[in-house]
Amino acid sequence: MNHSANRTVLVSGASIAGPALAYWLDRYGFDVTVVEKAAAVRGGGYAIDIRGTARDVVSRMGLLSRLREAHVDTRKLSFVDAEGAPIASLRPESLTGGAEGLDLEVRRGDLADALYTPIRDRVEFLFSDSIATLDDRGDRVDVVFDSGTRRTFDLVIGADGLHSHTRGLVFGPEEEFHRYLGYTFAGFTLPNDFGLAHEGVIWNTPGRAAVLYAHEPSDRLHGFLTFTQAVPPYEAFRDPGAQRELVAKTFPERVWHLPRLVEAMGEAEDLFFDIVSQIHMPTWSRGRVALAGDAAHATSFLSGQGSSVSLVGAYVLAGELARHTDHAEAFAAYERLTRDFVEQNQALATTGGSFVAPSTPDMLATRNEALRDTAALTGAEGRAASTALRLPEYEVAG
Repeated sequence: MNHSANRTVLVSGASIAGPALAYWLDRYGFDVTVVEKAAAVRGGGYAIDIRGTARDVVSRMGLLSRLREAHVDTRKLSFVDAEGAPIASLRPESLTGGAEGLDLEVRRGDLADALYTPIRDRVEFLFSDSIATLDDRGDRVDVVFDSGTRRTFDLVIGADGLHSHTRGLVFGPEEEFHRYLGYTFAGFTLPNDFGLAHEGVIWNTPGRAAVLYAHEPSDRLHGFLTFTQAVPPYEAFRDPGAQRELVAKTFPERVWHLPRLVEAMGEAEDLFFDIVSQIHMPTWSRGRVALAGDAAHATSFLSGQGSSVSLVGAYVLAGELARHTDHAEAFAAYERLTRDFVEQNQALATTGGSFVAPSTPDMLATRNEALRDTAALTGAEGRAASTALRLPEYEVAG
């Protein structure tokens, strides 16, 4: 291990990739600062999966016991038709390719807190702040924060999500790397008046899906309304009223639980509205700045692998920075080792979309026929993608 020339690292973002990267960089002896625009690590949220190679990462971090305690254990996914009549029910692993009893499913906030807790007293966290400008001087990076503070770092890593500000500052507008997958969605919580626990229920017509998802016995659950849209509804992004109007107009039927979902969406204080998209970049680094997690290669929630890919990428990036004196060599090795893994997991979004929200009548009929033959559903593609990278071994600082 030899990184004396690149000892100070600024990480932008404290969701999943950022704290995971900070953990490993600290283990390898780097001086790490994490800047996060939120006032604290965000709690709550919907559940995310940790499977395959990513499970090995959290095991090496000593987090398995804590994450097992936070495991929400979704046991059943049920599908209903346009009238709300049952089609099939199955274990989630039949679709994801996960391993029952081994995969972890935790709230996003629980994972973020588990990553943050071991390093909160070891790593500098700057909450309620963000990067305003970056100036890569060749031998250092001069940073001005929104707070007005000026600092200098050897390296900067953008781990600030799909709509990464760091990426925009260094690599250019998001439009150059953004790949829209044709879906728009609204997510929110609502009262659990349905008696659901440890399960999800998915209603479909071609190009539309309504989902009820309950982590555990609780008085609240998650609702999602997803629909195909040829062009992203840019005009609604800054207007919550327009978002609610668009979603309500798209789900007018008085069937199943749609009226209740639309009503709850209209009243929700935690409405999250966005498009389903990915980030594809020809390179994840430029000079002394690199990207990690969704900032570099968002897979979209249709892949089911976004957080897992972020955990794996953070492990490899930190390890290669520890292994190489030259940051350019480290960044190149990080990309060489992980790009195929990333692309295999990004490719799952096409399959995921066809199962969660088939976009045409033929695709929906094919999906429903497959659901009725549950023995034939193995999740082989998901299993292959989630285990497609074998973790390298890196020397930890003594």
